[in-house]
Amino acid sequence: MDKKIAIRDGYGKALAELGKEDPNIIVVSADLEDANKILAFREAFPDRFYTYGIAEQDMIGAACGFSLEGFTVFANSFAVFMTNRAYDQIRMCVCYNNANVKLVGSHGGITVGPDGGSAQCLEDYAIMRALPNMKVISPCDALEAAKATRAISRSRGPVYMRTARPASEILTKESDPFTIGKANILREGKDAVIIGCGLILGEALSAADMLETSGISAMVVNMHTLKPVDEEAVINAARKTGAVVTVEEHQVNGGLGSAVCEVLSRKMPVPVEMVAVKDTFGESGEPEELLAKYALKDTDIAEAVRRAVGRRRPAG
Repeated sequence: MDKKIAIRDGYGKALAELGKEDPNIIVVSADLEDANKILAFREAFPDRFYTYGIAEQDMIGAACGFSLEGFTVFANSFAVFMTNRAYDQIRMCVCYNNANVKLVGSHGGITVGPDGGSAQCLEDYAIMRALPNMKVISPCDALEAAKATRAISRSRGPVYMRTARPASEILTKESDPFTIGKANILREGKDAVIIGCGLILGEALSAADMLETSGISAMVVNMHTLKPVDEEAVINAARKTGAVVTVEEHQVNGGLGSAVCEVLSRKMPVPVEMVAVKDTFGESGEPEELLAKYALKDTDIAEAVRRAVGRRRPAG
């Protein structure tokens, strides 16, 4: 599909629709309603919308309180503010109590662009994956974000979902299923598998096209749920191809690549290459410029696949 839509727009639209269907949903915000794309919910349901200003800690505490009274609560801020400023409240209020709070962090990843290193959250997967009771989700496009929003509203307990700032390609179809903890195959292949999440999967699919011209058949897997990671999908893909590349807009430490390696090291050791930010902060620039500078483009992914295939053990 040629049309580009921001992942955060898919979330906002689905949340407003859910508000009509479920009067038990409450939405809280940290003064970023427009950026988080939750204005439609605020306008339609002002009696179920609460803003706490630039005070993420207070917002999370209130969200937990609402949830313990039986409500399903969606809490919203930028990913960098949500996971860093309010970590203690998320850990002790939300996760310790297994509270039914859905944390939605927008503007995740290097493609935040001109806002620079202070706003480009590259650590959120790692921070949230480490917390007991927390599920971690990163949809790859607006369609999947809408499906994920509905799925997490039905899932009991804490969930963290990252959305992205820029308009991006639609990589999935309306008919594609979305189940928390179950990966989707976007492209079949036999020589290597690229496992990714978020909008960078567009680069992964482009890399697979490049590789096809040089005789390498690459499977592409959309691992939209980082926790619980789909162990069966990881093992099956590794067994079929013998070479794995992970792709994410996140630090190389603690994110999707780490989750995949945790599975493979225990159950199916194969060569793995990680395409991610290499233990550094971001900087101001346009999304495409930053993807290129931090080696997250399709050409970088294709080269990582070649390295992984080159390390693969010969059959027999």
